[in-house]
Amino acid sequence: MLFPAAGIEVAVWVPPVVALVISFFTSMGGVSGAFLLLPFQMSVLGYTHPSVSATNQLFNVVAIPSGVYRYWKEGRMVWPLAWIIIAGTLPGVLIGAYVRVAYLPDPRRFKLFAAAVLFYIGARLIRDLLGRKPAGGAGRLPDADLRQRSESAALAAVSAARLDARRLRYSFLGQTFAVSIWGLFVLSLIVGIVGGIYGIGGGAIIAPFLVAFFALPVHTVAGAALLGTCVTSVAGVAFYQALAPFHPGVSVAPDWLLGSLFGLGGAAGMYLGARCQKFVPARAIKWMLAGVIVFTAAKYAADFLRS
Repeated sequence: MLFPAAGIEVAVWVPPVVALVISFFTSMGGVSGAFLLLPFQMSVLGYTHPSVSATNQLFNVVAIPSGVYRYWKEGRMVWPLAWIIIAGTLPGVLIGAYVRVAYLPDPRRFKLFAAAVLFYIGARLIRDLLGRKPAGGAGRLPDADLRQRSESAALAAVSAARLDARRLRYSFLGQTFAVSIWGLFVLSLIVGIVGGIYGIGGGAIIAPFLVAFFALPVHTVAGAALLGTCVTSVAGVAFYQALAPFHPGVSVAPDWLLGSLFGLGGAAGMYLGARCQKFVPARAIKWMLAGVIVFTAAKYAADFLRS
């Protein structure tokens, strides 16, 4: 099937199947899978126009609501955390979208940028997994304890989530977590800019940062991170579409059909991933996130060196 906006031809079943498989695993860690779909589109399908970022965000808009619904239904949505993420990433993703179109239209330079960002995130996660104390955060629950409590309590719902003048606090499996509101906001803004450039909505890479920097349990950040990704992706798609008339010689607007096909498969994958998350230990989810992030970064770096 020909997708004119993307300038590629691919079988109609490929996008939804690929998105389903990727999203099933990544949604357990609060990541939509868009950061893996991007290299698939660029390196496998040959879709390298700036509009690939907009198409990636369209995937988020279609796919994420099913996963958010499942996390909400099971009581693992930390709503105040989601609102802070949205407040920071929303302006950041708009700034990032402009930078992508104006300063990083060359796919070679874009791949180098993406590799650097992903290597940094992966290194932080691996450092945390190898036992070093992460920066920030309070009330850290060790992975072994979280796994043991998860098995006995079937991952009880988040409770007592509240905001005061300076900190967000909530309880999970008998442990209280407290993080700085302004720290979360500034981090979300920076991540939003990066996510807007990268085409993943900003919230998608906030989950590894929340785990590595603030030591929040991955089982409680996944839903909030996905919701933040969805909301900011709506703004990102609209912004790319609005920029398109001002760049007539460049493909900027999303490929609506291709993005929707990816989104349909992603919706099924995210629902199933959110449903199965409670059966997977936190440490396993963290290693999965670190592995796919570092692998993707290495692929981008290799593509840059070969080009």
